[in-house]
Amino acid sequence: MGPSGAATRVGKVHHVPHASNPPANPVRPVEAVLFDFHGTLAQVEDSLSWVLAAAAACGAQLDRGKATILADRLTTAGRAGGPLPHRVPPHLAEHWADRDLFAHNHRAAYTGLAATVPTDVEGLADALYERLLVPDGWVPYPDVEPTLRKLHEAGIRVAVVSNIAFDVRPLFAAWGLDGLVDAFALSYEVGRIKPDPAIFWRACGMLGVEAEQTLMVGDTPADAGAVKAGCAAYIVPAADAGKPNGLSAVLSLALPNQAPQA
Repeated sequence: MGPSGAATRVGKVHHVPHASNPPANPVRPVEAVLFDFHGTLAQVEDSLSWVLAAAAACGAQLDRGKATILADRLTTAGRAGGPLPHRVPPHLAEHWADRDLFAHNHRAAYTGLAATVPTDVEGLADALYERLLVPDGWVPYPDVEPTLRKLHEAGIRVAVVSNIAFDVRPLFAAWGLDGLVDAFALSYEVGRIKPDPAIFWRACGMLGVEAEQTLMVGDTPADAGAVKAGCAAYIVPAADAGKPNGLSAVLSLALPNQAPQA
């Protein structure tokens, strides 16, 4: 991330700390935009809501104090969409290593991590994982719909490129965004994980565009790995669920003759 209040450009990677200060336009015209999912288009629900909803699914009602403590412990142990765990128990190491390539490894890794936290709610680990698979377990960023719609109306093709081990298409359908996305390149389906150039090339192939005319938008160094595939890369700042993350500033790159939406 560049210094606060100033956009920086490293090679073809654009770092944008503030949406009000978008980067310079890329030299080549953009025909397609690839978007990361988690942290770019959507964020997981807050940890307290996560625990309360999962406990309710198990038939348990937790008071907020107990749920808050439990949420903190579960997040520290390792939550999908949360900070990486400080330690992965040896018996989960294989599942953890392949978590973004195979659905069963992803589930086993995260339910296993949750199970390391003592709780008297039977079935909680599985219920916590199930929150990942439903629309209510995620919060799309507020800039997502208008940004995707503007790109769609301009004829810019869009793909979601994600290191993930479950199908996010139903989430987009539930949010009314499925018609604004042309393809999904998901690591567990493609068999490659960002920053491997192959997953970006696969997404470009799905869209029928060259990497040199494609912009990758994400929030991590793995997303910036698209540069090695020949794409330009645009890195948005981290933002909490429901808060603007500057995503609409991508329009100044993909549609240089149009001002980005607020």
